Amino acid sequence: MKKITVFLTLCVIAYFSYAADGVDYTADFVEGSPEVKSINALTFGPEGILFLGDSKSAKVYAIETGDTKANRIETLELSKVYELIASSLGTTKDDISIQDMVINPISKATYFAVALGDGTPVLLKLVDNTFENVSLKNIKYAEAPISNVLAEDAEDRRGRSLRIWTVSDLNYYDGQVMVSGLSNQEFSSTFRSIKFPFAGDEQSSSLEIYHAAHGRYETYAPIKSFTAATVNGKPHLIASYTCTPLVVFPLDELKPGEHVKGRTVAELGNWNTPLDMVVMQKEGKQYLLMANSSRALMKIRFDDIENFDGSLTTPVEERSATAGVDFIALPFVNVQQLDRLNDDNFVLLQRQSNGDLDLLTQSNKWL
Repeated sequence: MKKITVFLTLCVIAYFSYAADGVDYTADFVEGSPEVKSINALTFGPEGILFLGDSKSAKVYAIETGDTKANRIETLELSKVYELIASSLGTTKDDISIQDMVINPISKATYFAVALGDGTPVLLKLVDNTFENVSLKNIKYAEAPISNVLAEDAEDRRGRSLRIWTVSDLNYYDGQVMVSGLSNQEFSSTFRSIKFPFAGDEQSSSLEIYHAAHGRYETYAPIKSFTAATVNGKPHLIASYTCTPLVVFPLDELKPGEHVKGRTVAELGNWNTPLDMVVMQKEGKQYLLMANSSRALMKIRFDDIENFDGSLTTPVEERSATAGVDFIALPFVNVQQLDRLNDDNFVLLQRQSNGDLDLLTQSNKWL
């Protein structure tokens, strides 16, 4: 789900480039209390601005955090995250679920989107190993509505809510807030791009992919996790879906109102859901790291994506078999969330064998 993925330069350098571009990103912000009904995804943009994807309200909010003091932090380590969050909220760990986790690329503070058992959304910030509530009352913010959303009572054939997939993942890239999810259109899998600062100019494309584990073309399942990066010299959307195709879309083809077919470059095994992904670099090479619900943390070389010609178009019939671009299963299982800390380190939110949920830092020695 999430996350800011700055892959061409250091985050701090990127921050100063934003500040130097002459854009006042908060000029149109208002002061008040946004009616945030859910926080399904988080990502950071310029100047410490935090974006919240709210499926229930069908909106993206931009929040001025004021969290713009640069810090150099090499590691983040914290045990029993669920217990600490529950304690800070005066409840039990059984009453909370973590929806997303992102690291502010400037301050290196970690932010968590949490849902209480009754659905109440909470935004938390980890400060000196203590969780602090980030108030959404009387703040400076802007909002952008999401169009063509599913009805609040829309359900799939198993009776599960479809409205929650209005925002399945969220990223900020090159002046755009990118949103994956579902719409109420004929081809429901949708990619939306909203220029920031918000100006009411949402652009959306419907998506189609070949799902090798299912042996068919699909237009109804949302992207579960995505990032943006350069592939063969062009900006691409790199996306993964449940059961687990990895698909690339050239960004210049994702035009308003277009129906776009992605290029399926890998089948990473069925009975699995991608949870999070980031791009890391080492010695001039780029790598995709992807956390999964039922598989270990995967490492995929960008060179392999770039060198893979064509697209998968035939079924992978053996249960849990893979095809296309190779990957390496790193020795980290039960990774729930993932984000980039700096050039050399990434952070995992990982469930341990004893049931604890821990925040851990790993280095690019694994790349």
